[in-house]
Amino acid sequence: MTDPTPVRQLRLVVTAEDYQEALRFYRDVLGLPEQAAFSSPDGHVTILDAGRATLEIADPGHAAYIDEVEVGRRVAGQIRVAFEVTDAVATTAALAGAGAEVIAPPTVTPWNSLNARLEGPANLQLTLFEELSGK
Repeated sequence: MTDPTPVRQLRLVVTAEDYQEALRFYRDVLGLPEQAAFSSPDGHVTILDAGRATLEIADPGHAAYIDEVEVGRRVAGQIRVAFEVTDAVATTAALAGAGAEVIAPPTVTPWNSLNARLEGPANLQLTLFEELSGK
């Protein structure tokens, strides 16, 4: 491999039983802009722009630690989606108002961010985080 960064994009592909509700929630309420949409004879897909993507790999001990800090107990499955937002309190309220279950309200973490945990459409566990450094 001559290219130092051969991967150009990370896409998290989620199959949602209620496609329209998931699209409304993530696009219209959370505010992820629509990048592209396609249809097939059997369905639809919409690609939403979530800004910069990273792949965070944690071992079970660290995953349990994150759950303990954000929620107070182990709750996440193998996949959790984290979104950096500018206002964790307001975004948590907006998502809760749109049907997300708040698992834990915004909490200041030891790494100086304000993190909330929610259960969103398509059974995705979400962390909303607001970086507090420099505030």
